[in-house]
Amino acid sequence: MAAKNLLVILSDEHQPRALSCAGHPVARTPNLDALARRGTRFSAAYTPSPICVPARAALATGRTLAAMGRYFDNADPYDGAVPSWHHAVRDAGHTVVSIGKLHFRGLPGDDHGFSEERLAMHVVDGKGDLLALIRDETAPPRKGAAKLAAMAGPGESDYTRYDRDIASEAQVWLREEAPRQDRPWCLFVSLVTPHFPLIAPPEHYYATEPERLALPKLYAPEERPRHPFLADYARTIPYDAAVRDEATVRRMLAGYYGLVAFMDEQVGRILDCLEQTGLSLSTRVLYASDHGDNVGARGLWGKSTMYEESVGVPMILAGHGVPPRTVVATPVSLLDVFPTVLDTLGIAAEAPAGTASLVSVARGARPQREVIAEYHAAGSRQAAFMLRDARWKYIRYVDYPPQLFDLDSDPEELVDLGESPAHASLRAGFEARLVAALGADPAEIDARAKARQAATLAAEGGREAVMARGDLPYSPPPGARPAWS
Repeated sequence: MAAKNLLVILSDEHQPRALSCAGHPVARTPNLDALARRGTRFSAAYTPSPICVPARAALATGRTLAAMGRYFDNADPYDGAVPSWHHAVRDAGHTVVSIGKLHFRGLPGDDHGFSEERLAMHVVDGKGDLLALIRDETAPPRKGAAKLAAMAGPGESDYTRYDRDIASEAQVWLREEAPRQDRPWCLFVSLVTPHFPLIAPPEHYYATEPERLALPKLYAPEERPRHPFLADYARTIPYDAAVRDEATVRRMLAGYYGLVAFMDEQVGRILDCLEQTGLSLSTRVLYASDHGDNVGARGLWGKSTMYEESVGVPMILAGHGVPPRTVVATPVSLLDVFPTVLDTLGIAAEAPAGTASLVSVARGARPQREVIAEYHAAGSRQAAFMLRDARWKYIRYVDYPPQLFDLDSDPEELVDLGESPAHASLRAGFEARLVAALGADPAEIDARAKARQAATLAAEGGREAVMARGDLPYSPPPGARPAWS
């Protein structure tokens, strides 16, 4: 198959179910729906870690955090030390350009592998979220969490302005630089919405009809699941504690779904340009997000959990050789972007073990491997690990009770079989598969992550110094000042 160009569009915190083409009753995504009609949507796609910095490091390298032994949290950003697909593309003589959010370390001398980085957003001061390093019982509640509810509503933010700039810059590159390329190229466009703050442009905010929005599933306190991992998260990152009434919930929902529509609008601007420049036939398009968002389900906001809303991601691939109007339920991962890039551009480099080209999966391949995710970051006193197969999701903690969901019969994850005696042998089988996929016992990986975090915390002056630095609810885009709490 002839090599093609590849346009990768990545959003931030887009819940996998918040797509019109996935049947969501509120989300308005006409441009992504159109992309899905001319390509393949992967309905069981996952992030390697449900938080920004680790997810993006794993996306870049095609390797799990456990395999790399680093990039565990938002204070451990990608620095280029582990080879990425960007390096592989550039080393093969192709142009690979990023526009927008990277959330890498971004210090002088760092080489992330891109030929060029435009409008790059990296972690603050090359350090990121140092408060995430404090994961024991002394971890203080995050002061910035209250801003999630307080800021939600109609308007503009640094993030919506930034995304408009990113979409504009992508169009400039497609019109001015793409025609100059003499080999297949890769353009990585990384938008930052619908990541909070939940401030959506008025035309998108009000189109959700906020006053008519239904409350999220299992939102009532008596309906919420009880699990120590969730209790740790709620105690450290108390998003819902600042939600005072149902009107506030609906304002937050309208902000989120308004941002989804706004993000889709920016995707449309980029895809329209691809069509207008005549590049559509020679360019595959891959859309995904770095992780999802709980959006109030179970009283949870943000990401950081192994529920589908958080650990799942939307994923759509379209273009030459990709079946149109197709939905594939085979579990896939953002790690699979690495071989997909090589496959599309015709590069002979070797992809990391355990990954599979999304082109081949779209065309019917069923790779024999495990799709896993892990979490070692803010709000967790111990690590969480997920293993997903065609039917089941197994979630393993270090000491806390495991969770198990039958996603065929229980896609909303309402019935936790993690301590069901009838499923003990099934859980034992998943445990063995998880350990084999990770290459170590989960407790050992948890200890490695905490040792690395303790060393970084000590190097930054210790707990008191990090707490004095403050809480940064979200990273500022280029030109904006950090809003410390």
